[in-house]
Amino acid sequence: MRANTGDRLLMRGRVVGQHDRVAEIVEVLGPHGEPPYRVRFEDGHETVLSPGPDSVVQAPERHS
Repeated sequence: MRANTGDRLLMRGRVVGQHDRVAEIVEVLGPHGEPPYRVRFEDGHETVLSPGPDSVVQAPERHS
């Protein structure tokens, strides 16, 4: 998994009833875009994490 600052990290719920979570990657701490990442959730909470296999990195949409 590789990411850049400003990408979105989508973490899928792993159990029934658990919602997907979305965070903005605010800092890439690993070499060459690899984890761990410092992320900011929509409620403003920040943490450092290494996403699992149920996570997807989404680049921000580019407007022409």
